[in-house]
Amino acid sequence: MGHTAIQNDLEEQWERIQARLLEEYGEATYSSWLKPLSVVDHQEGRIRLAAPNAFMRDWVSNNYAERVKALFQSENDNVRQLDVIVGGANEKKKQPDQPLLDLPEIVSNLDARFTFENFIVGKPNELAHAAARKVAESETVTFNPLFLYGGVGLGKTHLMHAIAWQIKKCHPKRKVIYLSAEKFMYQFVRALRFKDTVAFKDQFRSVDVLMIDDVQFISGKDSTQEEFFHTFNALVDQNRQIIISADKSPSDMEGMEERLKSRLGGGLVADIHPTTYELRLGILQAKAEQMEASVPQKVLEFLAYKISSNVRELEGALTRVVAHSTLVGRDITLDSTQEVLRDLLRANDRRVTIDEIQKKVAEYYSVRVSDMHSPRRARTVARPRQVAMYLAKQLTPRSLPEIGRKFGGRDHTTVIHAVRKIEELMGEEKNMCEDIELLRQMLEG
Repeated sequence: MGHTAIQNDLEEQWERIQARLLEEYGEATYSSWLKPLSVVDHQEGRIRLAAPNAFMRDWVSNNYAERVKALFQSENDNVRQLDVIVGGANEKKKQPDQPLLDLPEIVSNLDARFTFENFIVGKPNELAHAAARKVAESETVTFNPLFLYGGVGLGKTHLMHAIAWQIKKCHPKRKVIYLSAEKFMYQFVRALRFKDTVAFKDQFRSVDVLMIDDVQFISGKDSTQEEFFHTFNALVDQNRQIIISADKSPSDMEGMEERLKSRLGGGLVADIHPTTYELRLGILQAKAEQMEASVPQKVLEFLAYKISSNVRELEGALTRVVAHSTLVGRDITLDSTQEVLRDLLRANDRRVTIDEIQKKVAEYYSVRVSDMHSPRRARTVARPRQVAMYLAKQLTPRSLPEIGRKFGGRDHTTVIHAVRKIEELMGEEKNMCEDIELLRQMLEG
C-alpha cells in the first residue's frame, strides 16, 4: 500500500475516532480540545497527532491521550504509542487572521424547551427559581452574583437558559454572553497564544450580563482562575450582572482560590435540591401534557416513585414509554411500562452507594479505603481503585464526573479509562471475571 493510501486510511480512522470522542465527551469538550487536533502519521506502531499550541498539546496529553490511543488500538492492532506534538499537519490549517474570539450571544446557543414556562416548581427548587426570575426580569442588579448549584439533571441548565430567554424578552438591548467555564478557559488560552489578551478582556468586560455554566471546571486551573477573578471584579465594579452555575456550593469547591470562593458566594447562593415525589409527579404530568400523550395516572405515579435519580432520566423514561406505545400501537399500561423500562428500573432499584463499593473493594483486596481517594499509582492500589470505579459505573446511576469526584477528585476521563481497562482484563483473565462477579454479588446481595 502506497504512502497516500496509508495516509487516507489513517484519516478515515481518525474521522471515526473523532465521532466516538464527540459522543463520549460532548460538544463543549470536543470542540475545545479534540476537534482542533489533526492526525500527522503512523510509523512503526507510533501515531502522531498535532495540536495547534503547546498548552493544548499538554492538556490533551494529560487528559485525553490514553482514551484516544485506546480508540486507535481498536482500529489498528499495531498501534503501541500515541504522541501529541505541536504544529505538524496543523500548520497548513492555521488561520492567523481569524478573529480571536467567537462568542455567540444568547440567541444562538439556547434550547427553546428551557424556559420559565416549562420549568416545574416545587419545594426543592423554589428558591433557585424565584431568584432566577427576579434576576432575569429586574431593571437593576439585585444579587451579584446569582450562584445556582445542584446535582446532575436537577435543572441548573434549564434555569440558566430560562434566564437568558427572559432577558432577551424583557431587555432585548442588553448584551449577554452565555458560555461554559471550559469555553471561557479555551478563549483565554487562545488570547494568550495570539498575545491578544486586550481583546479578550474587552469582550468579556463590556457585557451587561455574563453567564457561566459549570464553573467547577476551572478548579485547579490557576491562570484561568486569576483571569476570571479580574473579569468578575471588573463587571461587579461596573454593576453588571453575573450568573453562575456549578455542581456544588462555592465553599465546597476544591482547587478554587479562597478569594474567588468568597467572591462567588458574595451574592445569592441558591441550591437546587434532589427532587421529591410530588415534584417528580408534577414534572411527569407536565411532560405528558406537552407530548399530548394519554398516560394513566398510575403509570405516572409508578415512574415518579421508581425513578428518583434526576429529572433528565425521569423525562427520558416517559419519552421511551410514549414512543414505544406509538410505534407498536398499544395503550400504555403498568405492565408495558415495566417491560419497556426493565433496564432503567433495575438500575434505579439498586441501593448500592459508591462509598459501599469503595469499602467492600478495599476490604476484598486488603487495601485502605483512603487508597481509593489517594494519588498513589502503585499497581497494588491502582487496580483495586479501577475495579471500584468499574463497579460504581455498573451498579450506581452516578455520572462519570460524579464517580471521578468520589475517587479523590479525578477527571471523568480517568473513570472511562478504568472501565475500559477492567473490561479488557475481564476478557483476558479468568481471575478478574471471578473477582468482579463475587464483588457484585456481595454488594447487591
